[in-house]
Amino acid sequence: MDARKLKIEAAAVALTHVHDGMRLGIGSGSTAEEFVRLLAEKVAGGLQIIGVPTSERTAKLCRELGVPLTTLDEMPELDLAIDGTDEVDSALSLIKGGGGALLREKIVAAASQKMIVIADETKVVETLGRFPLPIEVNRFGLGATKIAVARVAADLGLAGPITLRLKDGEPFVTDGGHYILDASFGRIPDTRALSSALHAIPGVVEHGLFLGLASAAIIAGAGGIRTMTVV
Repeated sequence: MDARKLKIEAAAVALTHVHDGMRLGIGSGSTAEEFVRLLAEKVAGGLQIIGVPTSERTAKLCRELGVPLTTLDEMPELDLAIDGTDEVDSALSLIKGGGGALLREKIVAAASQKMIVIADETKVVETLGRFPLPIEVNRFGLGATKIAVARVAADLGLAGPITLRLKDGEPFVTDGGHYILDASFGRIPDTRALSSALHAIPGVVEHGLFLGLASAAIIAGAGGIRTMTVV
């Protein structure tokens, strides 16, 4: 089964958790976009929901497909967020931000009573870090921030290239107007220590470690669908 079909299967199962009247956080990325397409079909059939998108790209797709939207300012508390992920481990800790929307994704996830992650089986890892960790940073003081990130990583026994994300030869700019550093640390044994250390750096806006936010992960693989939860 190809990757897109797996994403559609996972998105379809996630959709069964969406009910009339829900205030819904709507994620970003290729898997989340498959969810949006399926959600739009349900909305066209009469499902009543209101969505808060996690990126301008998601917002555009929702508008094109007729999914009703509001803002987190207008609706600061949500029932459920559904989003994709770049990595997920058995504790439902995540690395997100491959698409560059990690700041808004984390704000929406934190504002939601529950977060469900949808992914294909290639995203499941034993230890986070195979996927480079996105770190959203302020443009001002970029060089100093990069050095600080390398130092706190070294203090935790982590090393590897830390590169500025580019798009078309220019620095990639997030919806919030920031840059992203992609840190290829490899295995991250102590994600909470790294999270705290990165948050202590003034130039770091947010990072892609999503810890304690997901309540379930719907994983699609060649053998079918399975749901991961933390007991």
